[in-house]
Amino acid sequence: MPATRAAGETRESAFASTRWTIVLEAGESQAPTQQALSALSELCRIYWRPIFFFLRRQGHSPHDAQDLTQGFFAHLIESRAYGRADREKGRFRSFLLGALKHFVAHARAHDSAQRRGGGAAMLHLDETTLAQIEQKAVPSSTSDPEHAYDREWAATLLQRVIRRLEEEAQLAGKAAIFRELHAYLAVGTDSMVPYDQLAALLSRPAGTLRSDVARLRARYRTILREEVRGTVATSAEVDEELRYLRRVIAG
Repeated sequence: MPATRAAGETRESAFASTRWTIVLEAGESQAPTQQALSALSELCRIYWRPIFFFLRRQGHSPHDAQDLTQGFFAHLIESRAYGRADREKGRFRSFLLGALKHFVAHARAHDSAQRRGGGAAMLHLDETTLAQIEQKAVPSSTSDPEHAYDREWAATLLQRVIRRLEEEAQLAGKAAIFRELHAYLAVGTDSMVPYDQLAALLSRPAGTLRSDVARLRARYRTILREEVRGTVATSAEVDEELRYLRRVIAG
């Protein structure tokens, strides 16, 4: 007789572990595993930019924003604050912003060493990257910190997708083709080079280039879904987060 599905089992049991689900599971245990700490540390390294943007748009100086960003991530890991994450509202994006607000509200009662995580900051903020993003992180009277956070969150996700596509193209020996075609990912862009002109440049038939673009767009959608999936707790939230991402990008 074939085995039957357990009463409490749902299709969510087939939702493969991601960095964020590993962290959530660790929050429910007595002690975090090294795998969970590594997963959370990786999430922090990937998504520190939205945190820095939020703090700058709140009016913190560049120096204080760096201190708070480093101190926040150190606190997040050392205090196991992720153990309070609500699995019913399991988006890493939402948890991170809520935890940051709580940290900043209490950080004023601590000195700078404590805000830096007691001198053991868990995150290195690259000075070159900081200088680049500072140009658009400057606070203004009309800026909304939460909107800036969401916009940078979306930008970070999309940058990771493009980076993964570029790495795949390099491994396939198609780096030159990718450099010319990645602009076509933005459907409807008026500034794109016509296929016939590009065909002459790349010595590749125009029809083949159209197929290349179709495959590139399909792979883009797949990778974007994978990246979003890594920051939510359930499969149902993937589509919801993708819809939200599109709204944020649309402005």
